[in-house]
Amino acid sequence: MIGGNATISLENSKEMANILKQSVILVTPKSYGANDYSLKTELENQVSKVSYNNLGRSLNEDDLISMVPEVDGFIAGLDYITKKVIQAAPRLKVISRYGVGVDRVDIDAATSRGIIVTNTPGTNSASVAELTIGLILALLRKICQLNQSTKSGRWALENSISLKNKRMGLIGFGAIGKETALRLQPFGCTVLVCDPFIPPSVQKDYSVIFRDLESLLSESDVISLHMPATRETEKFVNATFLSKMKKGAFLINTARGELLDHDAVLNALESGQLAGLAIDAFDQEPPNLQDPLFALEQVIATPHCGSHTDEAMNSMGRMALENCLASLRGEIPAHIVNPEVLQKK
Repeated sequence: MIGGNATISLENSKEMANILKQSVILVTPKSYGANDYSLKTELENQVSKVSYNNLGRSLNEDDLISMVPEVDGFIAGLDYITKKVIQAAPRLKVISRYGVGVDRVDIDAATSRGIIVTNTPGTNSASVAELTIGLILALLRKICQLNQSTKSGRWALENSISLKNKRMGLIGFGAIGKETALRLQPFGCTVLVCDPFIPPSVQKDYSVIFRDLESLLSESDVISLHMPATRETEKFVNATFLSKMKKGAFLINTARGELLDHDAVLNALESGQLAGLAIDAFDQEPPNLQDPLFALEQVIATPHCGSHTDEAMNSMGRMALENCLASLRGEIPAHIVNPEVLQKK
């Protein structure tokens, strides 16, 4: 019996290895393997063909529909993987997100087709939290304005705001929110948190104070967003939200551009209700350079680079690769987003 099982297991193993060797993989994150080329080499050595994104940007629905018909595995960046894209990929078995968020993947459509969706939790949390802290300091201390002023030949000393003893509001307290809280406390900040999905008992572990949304908005000197983009959170930061904030407070968004009502944020900045904005994610990427937000000196914009450290990219790349290959070998990947799909296998 043992020998029989071993033989079946060996045959299955050979069959899966053969399937993997014949697989075609699409890789769309522009930074995949940029710092650790062995990721590309390892992938290319194990499959039949690997196609890469040469467009220099995240891909939209039309881009992907033309790329996916022959694809078995997809290591995906911040691309829009819609139902139409999934329907155009009859061979697709796994969507392995290079990152945490899966808001741009139609999970229901993938699950109904029996396609495994995975992500890379925890790999970029510290990097995004570090950028968040950097943006907070840059806004409060006017670092970007003073840099430009000094380089232009002016020696214009200008008062700014200290981070010490400020009340920081974090909306969303997942891995990135937690890492941000830990980095704020040495500055002497009081960290307020709003997240209905996190039990209040967690506040003791991180020395934070849970607040309802309205209280957090009215009390915080700086508000930082750490939440996913969903139908419920689209334009979460709207005119009502902004009117409830403390006048002269600052807003940080290293999460998703879809969270902001653009016109409401612009009006709040121009009126002084909002003292400054730092944004690392846009609903259109790259953004329109004619956006009036970019003309305001109290706005700092970065190119969705929160996870772009050598360490984070290497970790994301490794985990995305392992998730993809495991799925194609018929194994259960370590970080599956839609475990209900296994019932269809």
